[in-house]
Amino acid sequence: MNAGVLGLQANAARLATISENIANNNTNGYKRAEIDFSTIVLSADQPGGFTAGGVTSNVRRSIDQRGLVEASSNSTDISINGRGFIPVVQSQTPDALDAARDNFRLATTGSFRPDVDGNLVTSSGLFLLGIKVDQTGAPINPAFARNTFDALEVVNIAAGGFKASPTTLIEFAGNLPAQDTESTASGDPLALPVEYFDELGKSETLTLTFSPVIPATGQSGNWMVTVIDSANGATIGDFDIQFNLTGANAGSLASVSATTGAYDATTGALTMTVAGGNDIDLTIGVPNAGDGLVQFSGEFAPLRINKDGAGFGNILRVEIGDDGIVNAIFDNGQTSPIYRLPVADVINPNGLRVSEGNAFQLTRDSGGLFLFDSGQGPVGTTQGFSIENSTVDIAQELTDLIQTQRSYSSNARIITTVDEMLQETTNLKR
Repeated sequence: MNAGVLGLQANAARLATISENIANNNTNGYKRAEIDFSTIVLSADQPGGFTAGGVTSNVRRSIDQRGLVEASSNSTDISINGRGFIPVVQSQTPDALDAARDNFRLATTGSFRPDVDGNLVTSSGLFLLGIKVDQTGAPINPAFARNTFDALEVVNIAAGGFKASPTTLIEFAGNLPAQDTESTASGDPLALPVEYFDELGKSETLTLTFSPVIPATGQSGNWMVTVIDSANGATIGDFDIQFNLTGANAGSLASVSATTGAYDATTGALTMTVAGGNDIDLTIGVPNAGDGLVQFSGEFAPLRINKDGAGFGNILRVEIGDDGIVNAIFDNGQTSPIYRLPVADVINPNGLRVSEGNAFQLTRDSGGLFLFDSGQGPVGTTQGFSIENSTVDIAQELTDLIQTQRSYSSNARIITTVDEMLQETTNLKR
């Protein structure tokens, strides 16, 4: 009788796990629950005797198993390609994180969205954790303890804020009309305005004035170039440029000398200091190379003006790379790293305790954690625009459901049979 009752209890537990698995078939990141049956053995008092023990059940989850990863349209849908976990925290006050272990969780995937404060959080209330980085993507505190959660903070896309980048490089290529340096030319200067951005993202203008040097006879191939900064009206560049007039290098730069500013013949850059104090390199080419600024008969033709820097920009979105870097994308075309997502690892993933929101908690059985950089050591890489599916195989669950129902019915039959035998025993007294 007791063995049959224990059998009913064990199969009822298995039925419960199957029901949970089927219910979570479409739950992202869900780890399938399984039942292990173990025999209960009772020693007999008499040699050769037998005492029915029964069966007991234990629930386990294969947390180290990973579901199929699917692409998504949300850049902050995150999964791990390989071993490892995403650190998260279950807190309603993420800006004042509790250092207690009970507040932190590990997840294999998550669909994160910014809340009203800009914190990335799942619908179940799990906040994404990361490490603050500088503009190069390096941790601001590189010596953080990797076996604790202490250095982590909630990823907040508002931390990217606004972005402005000063101009440091302007690439210039164009043609100066050779006929303008002949003795019969008018000597009229040619002006070219070029935009740049200061350190506050304000648009300013460098006005390049090319003044031809008119010789008494023949052709000089010589130009005086001045650069005026609109920010303060000052002349920040004054250069004497000479072009080759004959030979294989005709039309290319021959030499550049600077009165104000500087010229580097190895890089072809005119270096000038603008009103804000930062230097701008204006590249015009190296001598005899025939690139950058040239002089041929024809029109004044600025062919290429490329610059770096950008004006004020608002953050549009964030994207997560396979290196774990969370990049803020701005509407001015700039990209800036703001966080690095570490990938957590534990010695025994199956020893983690299951928590709400498809997250897991450290236990004594799981061992301690270590925070690796994405793709380093034994862990996989972070993936944005992706979500991990459940590990449930619905066909397998339905098969197990049929088997469990048959087993439950068989154990119930044992009890009814024992009941009939006891009834017969009772009838012997009549």
